[in-house]
Amino acid sequence: MIPWLGSDPDDTDFPPTRSALAEPNGLLAVGGQLSPPRLLAAYRHGIFPWYESDQPILWWTPNPRAVLFPRELKISRSLRKSIRNAGYLVSFDQDFSSVVERCAAPRRDAGTWITSQMARAYKRMHELGHAHSVEVWRDDGLVGGLYGMAIGRVFFGESMFSLGRDASKVALAHLVARLVETGFELIDCQLPTSHLASLGARLIRREEFEALLDRLCEQAPNSLPWPQGPEPPCLPDRQTAGA
Repeated sequence: MIPWLGSDPDDTDFPPTRSALAEPNGLLAVGGQLSPPRLLAAYRHGIFPWYESDQPILWWTPNPRAVLFPRELKISRSLRKSIRNAGYLVSFDQDFSSVVERCAAPRRDAGTWITSQMARAYKRMHELGHAHSVEVWRDDGLVGGLYGMAIGRVFFGESMFSLGRDASKVALAHLVARLVETGFELIDCQLPTSHLASLGARLIRREEFEALLDRLCEQAPNSLPWPQGPEPPCLPDRQTAGA
């Protein structure tokens, strides 16, 4: 029996993550609200919401967990070419709403899990300074980006989109460069995909992931990696990200 969460927006309690179902993907609880206190408590414990518009809120904690250690980012030769020659500009936190809306658009091979309720919740988290975006521009148009939550020295990736060659990968490479510079040590990728694996993501046990969160979410970064204004994409140094 999957437990139901209460409707109090200030309630931050979750069942122990060890009680999550092994299949599918670590379903832990149902219900509750996407309030800022609930979302912050969820991410600090390695829990995230993921559900469709006709469902109640579903909360998940997969085991194993897909993560990317920033210094392990793999940049292929073709991605290096896109970073150098595709004519992209990259910005941080300049158009969070548009990034969320583009990520929420239905994909050709699937629908969307970013419901209007989810979009409103993360836009609120952005207003409060917890959620951030990376935007990739070309010819004054938004052609790629990603968004997620930042707590301590952990960036919790939520979604990315690409309308240009390697545009979402360019966003990730730029994010990683900033995260390394400012002392972030972990990117949560939630669930494994071949796309993320090609960039260096790997699986770790839930216990290891939660131990990392216990340590890193309480540590302030050296500085904030959210610079203002567009700038040309950069290549992470070979010593700080795998090539």
